Amino acid sequence: MSAKLRILLTGFGPFPGAPFNPTMPLVKRLTALRRPAFDDVTLTSHIFDVTYAAVDRELPELIARHRPQALLMFGLAGRSAHLRIESRARNAVTTRFPDAGRQHARKGSIASGADAQLFGPHTEKLLRAALMTGIDARASRDAGSYLCNYLSWRAIEAVTDESELRLAQFVHVPPLAHDGTAAPGRSSITLEALVDAGEAMLMELVKLTRQAVRRSQSPAKESLGREPFLR
Repeated sequence: MSAKLRILLTGFGPFPGAPFNPTMPLVKRLTALRRPAFDDVTLTSHIFDVTYAAVDRELPELIARHRPQALLMFGLAGRSAHLRIESRARNAVTTRFPDAGRQHARKGSIASGADAQLFGPHTEKLLRAALMTGIDARASRDAGSYLCNYLSWRAIEAVTDESELRLAQFVHVPPLAHDGTAAPGRSSITLEALVDAGEAMLMELVKLTRQAVRRSQSPAKESLGREPFLR
């Protein structure tokens, strides 16, 4: 493939109860990585305000503008002591807690009558890549019912036959101290450890996205009919 691969990384800003969101420096560090494996990859980034309106407005705009072929999203799990690789988005949204714009969701589900949506088999491969760095990383089936889960749902929806987006993945990170050291009494993970794990997952995602793009472009797919995408 002659064209550069396009990958979009996202994080979130602060929200009620979390005045510092470590996904902001994490995404900044990952986007600035300079590695031979990324020479033919365009990395772009975005930080969402923690509001439902921002996700609904900005995610489609980002996909239309940058045409990413993979989306790697990060969010803060304030009560987690480890890295969580989410395997699915639940059809659930909290009506109890407002977003950062002080808006409450009006109902407890995202889509009427729908089941949870899976990211896909690539989730396990990204987990293995993170574990190889020595970080405490675990698979998770519960992305909560706040903005992280909501963004996950909308991102999975965006992986369609009509879109160039092939893969999407959400990762929850534990809290950090403001200086990037481990949060005392909450987690032993540092920003440096998160960057190492994030780089490993990003490199694996680059490989998997190339494979998915090749499959989508192969004549075999056209002759055999529609092939499901890896979500």
